Formats: sequence, structure tokens, C-alpha cells
Amino acid sequence: MNAEQLERLRSAKGFIAALDQSGGSTPKALKLYGIAESEYSGDAQMFDLIHGMRSRMITSRAFNGERVLGAILFEGTMDRDIEGRGTADYLWNVKKVVPFLKVDKGLADEANGAQIMKPMPDLDALLTRAVAKGIFGTKMRSVIKLADPAGIKAVVAQQFAVGRQILGHGLVPIIEPEVDIHSPNKAEAERILRDELLAELNRQPADQPVMLKLTLPDTDDYYLELVKHPSVLRVVALSGGYSRDDANTKLSHNHGVIASFSRALTEGLSAKQSDAEFDAALDAAIASIYAASLT
Repeated sequence: MNAEQLERLRSAKGFIAALDQSGGSTPKALKLYGIAESEYSGDAQMFDLIHGMRSRMITSRAFNGERVLGAILFEGTMDRDIEGRGTADYLWNVKKVVPFLKVDKGLADEANGAQIMKPMPDLDALLTRAVAKGIFGTKMRSVIKLADPAGIKAVVAQQFAVGRQILGHGLVPIIEPEVDIHSPNKAEAERILRDELLAELNRQPADQPVMLKLTLPDTDDYYLELVKHPSVLRVVALSGGYSRDDANTKLSHNHGVIASFSRALTEGLSAKQSDAEFDAALDAAIASIYAASLT
């Protein structure tokens, strides 16, 4: 675990850029970026295009460690280069942005109002590669749709079990039990989730901290107890389908929580923009998300 990166994550100002759209979400991300599915064919070309988009963001003058603390990559991005260097190496050594890796393989079918993660039989091998490439931490996502105690308990138990496997490799896990913003009983789901998270955190040694990535809650400062917990390195928020303006407003009402936005970060960016237009749009997005993360 890199001590300088750990200290940046613990105390520096800024937010985490989620650049980890993978197979299923890539066409949607490219469409929002102004590249229609008719403009490419096959996965190889699709992933070339999304890497081009991510490289353009990461190399932009607007994107650096002064406002962006970390960036979450998916495996294909970790394995590629930016300006002749591995992506994680470029992020940290050129931009001073801490690199994370998305490690989950997607969601299992819904049970008890929730979706746990699919099995990850090759996780240890992936984590070994991640360490070799200079990755600091990981991210993995589950989804909670209903306030069902059994479903939420299963999500949290799996997240922490895999999180401890990740910590065993010297990496910091971002635990992401996303509550669907369209849940018919979102506030109650958040109450159950908070209790389950606290129960696991109280068993987690403070010298083996985790990060939490949570949906912006219905009640302001609802996760303040988690923010202050000695076993939590940082609490970050996902945008979860909210527009950037709505997500920023909600985030600014949750003290000590910083952004880890994906779609809300890339909102307004287009492949058709000139470099100057692209840099200006990205700078405005980063500035607004950074400001909302300062509270």
C-alpha cells in the first residue's frame, strides 16, 4: 500500500473520477459521447473508441491531482497505455491521480430485492496483476432495489468478504452497495444498509481500512457515522442516474462525502468537440464536482 497515495485519499481535497464503464455499459457511454453504434463494429473497435475517450479525458489539462484524487479503471483500460506508459503509471506519475480498478464481473440475478455480484474465480490472479501495474485499490458494485433485510445483508456480507480478500493483496477496496434511486422504499433500504455496514465496520481493523461508495441518501448527512468511522478511509458518492446538477446539490448537503461520478462527470463531453471545447467542458464539470465535494 503506497503511503503517499493512502494519505492523499485520507485527507486531500478532490473527488474520484469513475472511468470504469465496461462491456454492457460501453455503447451507452459512447452514445452519450456522440459516437453512435452505427459508427463502429465489434468489441475491439468499441473498446478502442472508449479508450480514446478516456485517454482524452486523462491527458486533458483540466484533469490532474489538484482536483481529481483518484480514477477508477476497468481491466481493459489498466492493460492499455496512455502516451507510452501503462494507464495506472500515467495517472499517478504524470497526473498525481491515484489509480483504482473495477474488479467485479457484473451482477447476479435479483434475489430478495437485491443483486449480489457474480462469482469472481480469477480474482486473485487479477489482483496480483493489478499490484504489478501500480493499482492502489479496487471497486466492486452490488445493487439494492428493495428494503429487504435478507437481500441487503447478503450484499454487505459478500462485499466485505471479497473486500478482505482484496486487502490481503495490499489493495484498498471500494465497497459499493448501490441503492437504486428508483427504489419504492429507498429511505428504509438506506436505514438497513447503514446498520449492516456499521456492523461489518465494527469488525474491521482500523489499520485495514475500506472505502465506501454509496448512493446519495434521502436524508442529508445520513452516513456521517460511516464518514467518521476509524475503519473507513473515505466515503464517496455515486451519481446513480441523477443529472450532474442534482447530484452536486445532493452531494453538497452530505458533509465529508466526496463524489465518485461516472456519467455525471462525462455529461456534456463529445467526440465532435475541438480540443479547446472539450477541455473547457471537462474543466467546468470537474470544477462543479470538486466544489460539491468540498463540504
